[in-house]
Amino acid sequence: MDQNKQQLPNAVATLILGILSIVFCWGYLVVPAALAIIALVISKKAVALNKENPDQYEGYGNVKAGRICAIIGLSLSVFWLIWIMVAVAIIGVSAFSLSNAFGGM
Repeated sequence: MDQNKQQLPNAVATLILGILSIVFCWGYLVVPAALAIIALVISKKAVALNKENPDQYEGYGNVKAGRICAIIGLSLSVFWLIWIMVAVAIIGVSAFSLSNAFGGM
């Protein structure tokens, strides 16, 4: 680590939140989406600081990796939510059809 360079703010937090959004995306719906959105929001300042003065800061790799993980985690969460909605709709239609087939209990 160069003595003149500073660590980008929230670089490690962005990476951790991005990774956690991927880890939790299959079991929960709101948690990984929230983690991914928080990671994207807090990384915005780090990206802006790095664009202004790239020679002054280090840790941009962590920010990039965290943002990529957050985007993947958010995408998987949305996919999982859509999958659950389709499954519930199919089960609901099937239950309604069976109900009608047996005389409309």
